[in-house]
Amino acid sequence: MQFDFHTTKSIFLQRGGSANLAKLIQERGGKSVLIVTDPGVLSAGLLEKSLSGFKSAGLPLQIFSDVQADPPISVINNAVRVAQEYGADFIVGFGGGSSMDVAKLVALLALGKEKLADIYGVDMVKGPRLPLILVPTTAGTGSEATKSSVVTVSESEKKGVLSPHLLPDLALLDAELTLGLPPHVTAATGIDAMVHAIEAFTTKRLKNPMADCLAKEALRLLSGNLHKVVNAGNDIVARENMLLGACLAGMAFANAPVAGVHALAYPIGARFHVPHGLSNSLVLESVLRFNLEVAHPMYAELGQIIKPGLSGSTMDQASSLIDYLGGLAGELGLPKRLVEVGITANDVNQLASDAMLQTRLLMNSPREITFNDAVEIYRESL
Repeated sequence: MQFDFHTTKSIFLQRGGSANLAKLIQERGGKSVLIVTDPGVLSAGLLEKSLSGFKSAGLPLQIFSDVQADPPISVINNAVRVAQEYGADFIVGFGGGSSMDVAKLVALLALGKEKLADIYGVDMVKGPRLPLILVPTTAGTGSEATKSSVVTVSESEKKGVLSPHLLPDLALLDAELTLGLPPHVTAATGIDAMVHAIEAFTTKRLKNPMADCLAKEALRLLSGNLHKVVNAGNDIVARENMLLGACLAGMAFANAPVAGVHALAYPIGARFHVPHGLSNSLVLESVLRFNLEVAHPMYAELGQIIKPGLSGSTMDQASSLIDYLGGLAGELGLPKRLVEVGITANDVNQLASDAMLQTRLLMNSPREITFNDAVEIYRESL
């Protein structure tokens, strides 16, 4: 047995803990802070408690709020410029996965020692970076516990930067920040987190027992609370369980990488601007069914966590799990088929071509996915 394991240095879970953000930064020597976020976080007032703490502490800050979903290179460059012009010595990513991903790269690139074009791929980052705290406002991406940042580099392609340097110094988990999430966002981000755990557990490459433990516990928390938070959004206990579950799933797939679901979901997000969690959900059933013949023992094991009491052979249990996951989006009020988000049979070949560019993800699939396989998976998902 041989593996290495990287994760966030410190994880702080506390309801209302975002009010202590300025104090946490001062304890770490920060004197000039840039908060990276998006317009939705600002308009929802999620920063108010934190900003009150900055005012009380007399800690200067600047807010960059132009992050958009699936952030393009231009957004990252603009955020880096703001950090440099302001003279930020501490970066905070406050929001969903896109805000946290941008903040990671700002913390690295603001020092001016590396260029984004030079660090795509695995372990291309040399470092150092500015101190970094990440504060998730959704229970989905787990970006606060991953060593990756995803960038939209063209209409059809996303690229990843993967390095332990991107792990934050602190992840601040405050479930109160997730209370106002609309049901459809709650559902999509929750399924996203479940996909992270499922693909981490079944990955072909770098699978390890620590990630397996985290993935299974993540799925216990996520599957046991997802319907609760969609149907009763103010259930703070369920919200907290989801937030922790998403973080644990992030820790898992940071060390046992995701695979085919993400590879086929990325082109959907890039070309059709479908939110990442929903993109994953739309191809989840078809990808799992494609993997079934080789992955059924692992799917059966996860099935006993997600749907306890499944019976029959491992193939039967795995098939039952896939049936359940295939119906999950519809149960939660999300689109179930690609046609519902504007994708037609005419788009399938282009999507499959785009997916083939995701080699760093495809290599992790339990079963090899070829171009023709991708075409068929997309067709089955229409």
